[in-house]
Amino acid sequence: MLDRAVVDALFPSDLPEPSFWEEQYPPRALGGDAKVTRLGPSPTGFLHIGGLYVGMIDRALASHSGGAYIVRVEDTDQAREVPGAVEQFNRAFAYFGIEPDEADAVGAYGPYHQSQRERIYLTYVRELLRQDKAYLCFATKEELADITARQQATKLPTGYYGRWAIWRDKTAEDVQAALDEGRPYVVRFRSPGKAGERTKFTDAIRGELEHEANRNDVVILKASDQSPRLPTYHFAHAVDDHLMRVNLVVRGEEWISSVPTHLQLFDALGFERVEYAHIAPLMKQQGGSRRKLSKRKDPEASVEFFIEAGFPAEAVQYYLRGLVNARLAELPLAEALQAPISLAECGVAGPLVDLVKLEDIAADYVATLSGPEIVERITAWAATHDPELVTVLESSRAEALAALQVERGPEVANPRKDLRKWSDFRQAYGFFFPALFELVSDRADERLGGLPPELIAAFATDFADGYTDLEDGQEWFGQIRELAAKHGFAPNPKELKKNPDAYPGSIREAAQLIRVALTGSTKSPDLHAVARTLGTDEVLRRVRALAG
Repeated sequence: MLDRAVVDALFPSDLPEPSFWEEQYPPRALGGDAKVTRLGPSPTGFLHIGGLYVGMIDRALASHSGGAYIVRVEDTDQAREVPGAVEQFNRAFAYFGIEPDEADAVGAYGPYHQSQRERIYLTYVRELLRQDKAYLCFATKEELADITARQQATKLPTGYYGRWAIWRDKTAEDVQAALDEGRPYVVRFRSPGKAGERTKFTDAIRGELEHEANRNDVVILKASDQSPRLPTYHFAHAVDDHLMRVNLVVRGEEWISSVPTHLQLFDALGFERVEYAHIAPLMKQQGGSRRKLSKRKDPEASVEFFIEAGFPAEAVQYYLRGLVNARLAELPLAEALQAPISLAECGVAGPLVDLVKLEDIAADYVATLSGPEIVERITAWAATHDPELVTVLESSRAEALAALQVERGPEVANPRKDLRKWSDFRQAYGFFFPALFELVSDRADERLGGLPPELIAAFATDFADGYTDLEDGQEWFGQIRELAAKHGFAPNPKELKKNPDAYPGSIREAAQLIRVALTGSTKSPDLHAVARTLGTDEVLRRVRALAG
C-alpha cells in the first residue's frame, strides 16, 4: 500500500475531498418514487435511433414520477470525438420534443460534459488509492499484448487479473522507483472478485439475473501523460450517477455483462447502487432473419434520417412508444403520447423497426392536421432542408392552403394520405406551384402513353381553345369526353378492348393527356379539383405548352 503522502503528491494540491462534492451535489428533494434518469450519448458518432428510443423512455419515466431527466455527454474518449456531434444531439432532442430537464448550462448538478468534470473524478480516484482499492499500473503496451497472447495460447480468459495483473502486488518501493523514472501509468481498480464467484442483481425489466463476478482490474484513470486526466466509462458513470443522484439507468442489453464491474465500483466508492434496466436493441428484418439496426448498414438507424426526411415528431414518438409497450400502439396518438411507460411491460426480444408501418402512422397523423398547421410545419422543416420551398410557401401561402384542401378536410370521408413526411410535399403538391412545376412539352414523353405526337398536339390545342372553368365536376369533365370522341378515342376501356385497332386509346388515355399536362404525373388528385385550384390561366399555360 502506498503511503498517503505519495498518493496525494500525484494529484493537484488544491483537489477537494469527497465531502466537498457531496455537499456541492446534495441528494435531490424529490418524492420517494421519483425517478432520476439520464442518457449518456458519446460524441464519437451521430445519434442512433436507439439513443432517441432510450431518451424517450428516460423522459417519460422521469416526468410521470415527478423526477428529472438528464442528458450527460460522455466525451472522455476525446481522440475519437466527431465535430458537430453534440450539436446534432441537441437538434435531435429538440426536433422530437424530448429535451432534458438538465443538460449543459441548465441544471444544478453539472457540468454535464464529462470532459469538464476532471477534478471530480480525480478526487475519487485519489480516495480509492488512499484506501488501497486502486493501484498504479506501469505495464507497457508490449507487456499487455504479451499477457493477452499467453492467455489465448493456454485458452484462458483474457484480461488483467490474478497472476496476470503484474503490478497489482508490487511493493511501494517498486512503485516509487517507477515514479522516479517518470514512467507513465494508469490507475487500475483492485477488483475484489475471485475466479468462480457469481453475482446476482435485479434488473428492472428482466428481473433477477446472475453473472460471473468481475475479477478484472479495470483501468479507471487513463495514462498519466495525457491531459486532461480523464477516467474510463466504468468509473466516470459510477461517480456521475452518484453525484447527479441518478437512481435509474436505462441502457442497452450489451451492458449487462458490465454490471458486476459497476456494482463493485459503487461498493468500493461507498455509493448507493443504482437500479439498472437493460432494454432489447432495435432490430431490422432482412430476408428471413433479424439483426440489430446498424448505423453502418441502415440509413434509418441514424436520427438524422428521420429529421432530414421530415417525419412528424409526434408520429415517430408514437411509433417508438408502441415498440416499448405494445398496449400504447392500440391507443389514439394523443392519448398514447401522454400515457406512462411501464418497464415491466418491456419485452426482452428486440422490436422490429418497420418504416412502412411508421409511414402509415405518419400519414394518418398528418391527415388530422389543418392546412395552416401543415404549412407551418413544412416551412419550419424546409428552412433547414429545402430553402427554395420556404420561398415558394411564403410567397404563395393562399395557393398552398388551397392545394392542401384538395381531397382533404373534415368533410371528406377518405382524405388523401399522400403526405407522410414533410419531404413528400414537393412530390405530392409541388405541381400546384408554377415556380416548382416543369412544363410538359415533349410529346414523346413516356408519361403520355406513347400516343402519336400530332394527336397529342391536336387534342391539347382543342382543349385549350375551348376550355371553360366549370364548377360542376361532371360538366367540366364533359369537355374531355367531347374531345375524346372528336379525336377517335373509345368511350370506355371496355370498347377499346373489344376493338383495339380501331382507337388510339380510350377516354382514360385522353384524360391522361390533360392530367400529365396539369400535374406532370399519371396519378393525381381529382382532376377537376386540381384545375379549379390552379385557375384558368395556369391550366391554359400548361396545356398550351403540351400543344406546342
